Amino acid sequence: MANGGIIGPINDPIVSVASTTSAITFTSSGTYTSGPQAKFIDYVVVAGGGGGAGGRGGGGGGGGFRCGNCSPVTVATPYPITVGAGGAGSPNVQTTTAAQGSPSIFSSITSAGGGGGLGSVTVGTPTWPTSGGPGGSGGGAVGYNNNPATGIGSGGTGNSPPTSPPQGNPGGNINFTVPGAYPITYATGAGGGGAGCAGGSATFPTPTTLQSGNGGAGKTTTITGSPATYAGGGGGGVDTRTCAPITTTVAGSGGSGGGAAGAKTTAGNAGTANTGGGGGGAGIVQPGNIDQTGGAGGSGIVIIKEKTITLAPGVWSINDAYNYKKAGTWVNVAVSVDYLVVAGGGGGGYGDYSGGGAGAGGYLTSFPGGTKLTLSGGTSFPITVGAGGAGGSLPSTQAVNGSPSIFSTITSIGGGAGGDADAPVAAGDSGGSGGGGACAVFAQKAGGAGTPGQGNSGGTSAGYPPSNFSAGGGGGASAVGAPGAPGNTGAGGAGSANLISGSPVSYSGGGGGGNAYPGCAPSHTGAAGTGGGGIGATPGRGFGAGSANTGGGGGGGVTTPGTGGAGGSGIVIIRAPGAAGLTAAPGTNTVTTLPAPAGGCKVATFTVSGTLTTG
Repeated sequence: MANGGIIGPINDPIVSVASTTSAITFTSSGTYTSGPQAKFIDYVVVAGGGGGAGGRGGGGGGGGFRCGNCSPVTVATPYPITVGAGGAGSPNVQTTTAAQGSPSIFSSITSAGGGGGLGSVTVGTPTWPTSGGPGGSGGGAVGYNNNPATGIGSGGTGNSPPTSPPQGNPGGNINFTVPGAYPITYATGAGGGGAGCAGGSATFPTPTTLQSGNGGAGKTTTITGSPATYAGGGGGGVDTRTCAPITTTVAGSGGSGGGAAGAKTTAGNAGTANTGGGGGGAGIVQPGNIDQTGGAGGSGIVIIKEKTITLAPGVWSINDAYNYKKAGTWVNVAVSVDYLVVAGGGGGGYGDYSGGGAGAGGYLTSFPGGTKLTLSGGTSFPITVGAGGAGGSLPSTQAVNGSPSIFSTITSIGGGAGGDADAPVAAGDSGGSGGGGACAVFAQKAGGAGTPGQGNSGGTSAGYPPSNFSAGGGGGASAVGAPGAPGNTGAGGAGSANLISGSPVSYSGGGGGGNAYPGCAPSHTGAAGTGGGGIGATPGRGFGAGSANTGGGGGGGVTTPGTGGAGGSGIVIIRAPGAAGLTAAPGTNTVTTLPAPAGGCKVATFTVSGTLTTG
């Protein structure tokens, strides 16, 4: 009997589809037993958050956040699940680091508990801990003004032990000087690290205000069908007492994803249960200077989702195989892909003097030689390409951070906006790479922080005098933004070149800082960072916008025309073996096949948001 080229009798094909289950959520330890047809799963494993420190200390780090797509499991097999508890906050005893959160475990995947925040120190103590606790994300540091009026401490190490991709980020540092603070002293805590970014350091929003560090943001997943954020860092606690020039103190906020806010006059707040959020640092009660206890970290969570699989027993004729393939019911094979995910660049600061250059969009890639993503076959994956942030403009429209780009479990953070040169003159914003600080008369402002693993910090402005209004450059993927200096405006940090598309292209360059000095020579302008950054403005020459689909930061503006450059939009590129079936929608996105020597690899390029479908 002729059977389309297959020798032997035709067996009627039996095709059955096991529906994808709803996500299975473990809020406490237990056992997951895989289904009778479950061979692949998606998972999210979040550990318990670290405790916040007592006595005006650092916030706890978020629990380690690990996730995977289309991971193999053995059918009908029990797997023990451990959901980690949050770490206890440290008591109202100085020099004590809060407890680390407990790990969460599924199969071979272990997420480390968040690191505990660092407690404050009595003046004159000869030895004391100098850093927050390590963990999935690190605990925040504490600074205690002591002779000679400095507060210095280091955030705990994040991604400890190391995983790829990283399970978290470091806690915030403390390094500030307050003139006249000694012998009157006070303490302030930094924020705990989050799964999405590092914990914040203490800042001075105004010359008379001290704010403890904010907790680092967590990470968002849609494994349950709706977006949910986990593993945010806890905010730092702060003292109620002040000394010249400080008149106001503000506790740090908690990071998105269950991180607790720091406290000023109460015990620390607890991280949200089953988010892995870090606990908040404690405050102090008056009268009597009674230190309070830090907040506990939030417990962790484990989420598992079984994947659809099409079973194909029996023997098919070629015609039947063709018809089932057209109908979308043929067995689909998982494919491992490389990726490049670049977020939108930030907008350049506007100038009532000199605006800071903007930071580049976050840059994440597996190519070459990194850990690939495994995608299930016959599945559609939404792709988000982040927009560039708008530049600031006079009289009071502030520059805007870039938007994130997202592919599967990979999220690149938008670039930080450049500082705006208006009252008050602003520091650069944090982001994938940080924006450069703005410059005005007697005003020197810091650059914003970059996101570890995605970019670098922006440059500090030099202030006037003596710099002739030299603003800082925005950070880039491979280098920090240059600081402003007399006769030399800050250049944007360099981006990174990548061959994933088949030819070298640079992405994520920082924007150059603006320089409003009328006698500014062309050689002293803020140069654009390679990889799509915009050039900084000078009198008589406008700013440069970041290049489209590079994630480049916008250039800083000056007094005339008073506008900063827009950031460049991001891009997402996926590279798969030649045998893989890839389609990209809408039609502005493309799929191409590379010639030798790339071996016929397929490259899907997304310049706008859309959908990638595997065959």
